[in-house]
Amino acid sequence: MYTLTVVGTGYVGLVSGACLADFGNKVICVDSDAGKIEKLKAGELPFFEPGLPEMVERNVNDGRLTFTTDLPTAVKASKVVFITVGTPPRPDGSADTSAIYAVAKTVAQHVDGYTLVVQKSTAPVGTARELYDWMRKYAPKGAEFDVASNPEFLREGSAIETFMRPDRVVIGAETKKLKKLHDPLFLIETPMVLTNLETAELIKYASNCFLATKISFINEISNVCEALGADVQVVAKGIGMDRRIGSKFLHAGPGYGGSCFPKDTHALASFARAAGERMGIVEATIEANDRQMERMVQKVCDAVGSPKGKTVAVLGLAFKPNTDDMRAAPSLSILPGLKKRGLKVVAFDPIAMPKAEGLPEMKDVEMAKDAYEAARNASAIVILTEWNEFRTLDLSKLKRMMKQPVLCDLRNIYSPEEIEAAGWTHVGVGKGRPGARAPKRAVARRKAASA
Repeated sequence: MYTLTVVGTGYVGLVSGACLADFGNKVICVDSDAGKIEKLKAGELPFFEPGLPEMVERNVNDGRLTFTTDLPTAVKASKVVFITVGTPPRPDGSADTSAIYAVAKTVAQHVDGYTLVVQKSTAPVGTARELYDWMRKYAPKGAEFDVASNPEFLREGSAIETFMRPDRVVIGAETKKLKKLHDPLFLIETPMVLTNLETAELIKYASNCFLATKISFINEISNVCEALGADVQVVAKGIGMDRRIGSKFLHAGPGYGGSCFPKDTHALASFARAAGERMGIVEATIEANDRQMERMVQKVCDAVGSPKGKTVAVLGLAFKPNTDDMRAAPSLSILPGLKKRGLKVVAFDPIAMPKAEGLPEMKDVEMAKDAYEAARNASAIVILTEWNEFRTLDLSKLKRMMKQPVLCDLRNIYSPEEIEAAGWTHVGVGKGRPGARAPKRAVARRKAASA
């Protein structure tokens, strides 16, 4: 086993560090934020992820996982250094890689013997190769090191499972040492993709952008379903049975969010343009996602009637269940849109409210202690995140508390028949009513025929 340094204790860094320690490696997690490191030493994690607190505690107690702000000392003690710092989007959509280069400079200045530097942060294609030249400028004469690309494919809410039992491990490198780090994964026959640096980097972007495209595609199909009287869930089931398509990421809703899809779609479009190419499908995916969130605002306003002065209860703020991640969450676009229309918003999320409070998009949003407090005197309930506890709401109790029994189920977790049988008005996504609305062209043809 190895002594490893993981630079960055955000989502990717902390999960990766804890899992690598669980494989039996000695892992030093480094962060420049001293306050964050002190909290980690005290057992306080900066985000919610099921199973991670227990894994961190176990490996800290067993002496395999430590936390520090001292990067030079950690580098000297390690033969493998993972870079997992953030690459936030710039205003033009391109990725800000300055933190990667800052870390790489410090690592280069303190390498002691051969060191493998693993670029794990999501960064534009070409970054890993450029890092080698960058580090060579600052490294001591004769220093030996390599730079590899090992993109992460963690899924928030099930990050430990996806690290320990991944669909694949992608390694862009000109050394076999990184492959040996993943040897424990061979016990479960994990597929390995061994390739060059640029290909490994592009695999990550292509994967995320393809999944985002599937979401925007099914959301646009859902809008057609509403216009033509079809059911998007049945359409998704029908097309998902085709093994060439698959059923994953075909769930209509308010649009994608989170730390990856919005950032990576914009970044791919940006560095493709810089290379003289245009990602037309990805650009359309971004536009469709923006339109979908605007459509959700209109859907809620239509459901309550005249919105001014009315209250809506929003259930769910995080971009997905089992996480408190608010980065680019649909709620950050939809709630301001509702407020702009004159609606008062009362919200509840089982985990994410501490992260949501204080965000500028949440100004004037009242936070409730549970779903029922949020719904009191509301003219509609809006389900924005499909937490399991929202699947078993007491509809009779809620109906007595509300001004109007209207459910805007933006995740389609209830069937319209179930809700309407309980005396509610149901508003879903892509839930067209057969025969309720004819296509405009068909209406025009009928009028022309009868003229």
